[in-house]
Amino acid sequence: MREKLRQWRRILVRLFAVGFGMLLALIVAYRFVPVALPNVIIERYVEAYAQGNFAFSARHDWVSSDQIASAMKLAVIAAEDQRFAENFGFDWDAIRKALQHNERGRSVRGGSTITQQTAKNVFLWGERSWLRKGLEAGITVLLETFWSKERILTVYLNSIEFGPGIFGVEAAAHHYFHKPASRLTSREAALLAAVLPNPIRYKVQAPSGYVVRRQQWILRQMRQLGGTATVADL
Repeated sequence: MREKLRQWRRILVRLFAVGFGMLLALIVAYRFVPVALPNVIIERYVEAYAQGNFAFSARHDWVSSDQIASAMKLAVIAAEDQRFAENFGFDWDAIRKALQHNERGRSVRGGSTITQQTAKNVFLWGERSWLRKGLEAGITVLLETFWSKERILTVYLNSIEFGPGIFGVEAAAHHYFHKPASRLTSREAALLAAVLPNPIRYKVQAPSGYVVRRQQWILRQMRQLGGTATVADL
């Protein structure tokens, strides 16, 4: 019996080592090559097909960092993670405030940084669970270790969802504004960032009062952070 337990432990250790090695190899590779198919896109296809929506099609066009307007980079930092340049993938103050908010009310607020969201969108799945959060934390540390802040932000902007079937800032810029991501204005960038809490519920093309107010708040935060010069040193 003990021998069988030792054998199972050895098998599990080997499986973990192989899985970790494959993940690490993928992270190192993505430091240099485009992320052609983030997990969030695969998840949306599975959800659509499970509901019988076989017409679902995702639009996703990878662009490099220099093909993304500085205003867009600043807008998501202002909206999602204002300590992005300083933190190591975790904003403990934001996490504490999110936990306090969730304890007081029924709505659920996240405290995830841009790096954590990148880990989830590229490698994991969207459903909340302790397993996913644990894996997300581990991958976040690896991303902060092996990728630069500029690379994290580039992959993030290429993998986030901006609406049904619209993934990445280049696809969003063409779909909503008929221009490349490199030509987005501050107002357009702030509007795109304003829907990120829930890009299925909130609309870029028909923004609600909440989205418009959030867009204006993001624009103010962008100015307070120092403008686009803030992202030049990432």
